[in-house]
Amino acid sequence: MAAEILGTHDTPGTGPGSLTVVSGPTAVGKGTVCAKLREDWSDQVWVSVSATTRQPRPGEIDGVHYLFVSDDEFDQMIANDDLLEWAVVHKAARYGTPRRPAVDAVAAGKQVILEIDLQGARQVKRSYPQARMVFLDPPSWDELVRRLVGRGTEGPEERERRLATAREELAAKPSFDHVIVNGEVGQAVDDLVGLLGLQRATSGRPIA
Repeated sequence: MAAEILGTHDTPGTGPGSLTVVSGPTAVGKGTVCAKLREDWSDQVWVSVSATTRQPRPGEIDGVHYLFVSDDEFDQMIANDDLLEWAVVHKAARYGTPRRPAVDAVAAGKQVILEIDLQGARQVKRSYPQARMVFLDPPSWDELVRRLVGRGTEGPEERERRLATAREELAAKPSFDHVIVNGEVGQAVDDLVGLLGLQRATSGRPIA
């Protein structure tokens, strides 16, 4: 697996906002949890949209779920130092976090959420030690397998490759600052909201 940190200028640690990394194994529901967080707390939270060279799955929208780019476009983003981090994931497609939108969101005082894989999470933590690291954990291994098989977006060979990666990712859980079990999306979002200390403007009290 290849991974690279690109540049140190305009880092997310220099503004009034904060940076939180949400990571975890494949099919644990990172995208679903972060999408719900963005939907309900858009006034305070900014969730980064990753760029990827993989093909869209059914129902995925370019610019909403991912920025779907060609290999040549991804190469250009690397050459231009446009990514906070990037990695080859599941020994297949490349994924990366666009730099400028995240930097601007932190400068605007937002709580910036990076929903990224384990490789990217490690890179961000090395470059920005102040980042909060959150591991999204499945209720069990069997449930993780069920979710991966149930979504029906990968063939048998791809599923096995992703499950092999998931075993490595689960082993890294102790290195994270916080662990949230995603047994039910609503509860996982509530747990993340409580961890971030988000507050409704009308009440002035944290929502846990």
